[in-house]
Order: sequence, then structure tokens, then C-alpha cells
Amino acid sequence: MKGWALSALLSSENIRAAASSHTLEKMPADYNGRWEMVSNENFEEVMKALDIDFATRKIASHLHQTKVIVQNGDTFETKTLSTFRNYEVNFTVGVEFEEHTKGLDNRKVMTLVTWDGDKLVCIQKGEKENRGWKQWLEGDLLHLEITVAGKLCHQVFKKVQ
Repeated sequence: MKGWALSALLSSENIRAAASSHTLEKMPADYNGRWEMVSNENFEEVMKALDIDFATRKIASHLHQTKVIVQNGDTFETKTLSTFRNYEVNFTVGVEFEEHTKGLDNRKVMTLVTWDGDKLVCIQKGEKENRGWKQWLEGDLLHLEITVAGKLCHQVFKKVQ
């Protein structure tokens, strides 16, 4: 083998060896899809903690919600749809942003979403203390825990597409 060919081969092998020694960082979980609500525990208590009025709480607690999530790596476009109100929030994991919770409790909060293993964890700083949510997957189920001022709601959604 000629000297230049051997050095080229060695260079290729060195490149492959170096590449295989560095694992590519993978997305912790794939949330893409359309998700239909199957259970909604303690939602009214969370709405009370957000000072949402009685009539709105009664309507909202009986709604069937659909979540549509488009995920591209750490960038999320999320829509929560119902016959009463729709809510959209887009974010990038690890980047704090100002969120206007129009369609929910109509407040401005500083929101930061991070990964905790395969879970998405959100902290919202603003008028209400201990506010945020956690979201994770178990098979074809999406779990969402919403926390506000010591109140906890657990919603479960089933993937439909």
C-alpha cells in the first residue's frame, strides 16, 4: 500500500474511532402527536388557586381537552384545544421566556422548561407561588401534573395520532 493511501486509511479509521467515542446527545423523549384527555383529577382546585371564577371553573372542569404537540429537538409548539377556549404556548427547553396565560388565568409569568431525564419540568414565576407543571410519557399516555400554591392536578392524555 502506498504511503498516501495508508495515511488516508489511518485518518479515516482515526475519524471513525473518534466519532464512536463521542455519543450523540439524543432527545430525552418524543412528545410529538395529538393527545386526547382521558382523566382530569383535581383541576377545579388548581383553578381555585388561580382565582378563576366559579362559572368558568364549572365549565372548564367538564371540558374534554386535546393537546397537539409539535416537537423539534428541544423546541416545542403546543396547543391545548377545547370547545370553550384554546391555548397555545411555544418554548425552547432551557430558555426562559415571558408567557401570557391568556385563555387560562390571564397573567404574565416568567416560564422556564427544563429536562429532568425524560420529564419536562416547568417553573413559572409570577403572582402565584409554587406554580408550574411536569409532563412525562408512559407508553401511549401523556401525564401532566399542574401545581399552583400547593394544589396539584393530574391530567392524563392518550395518544391518538
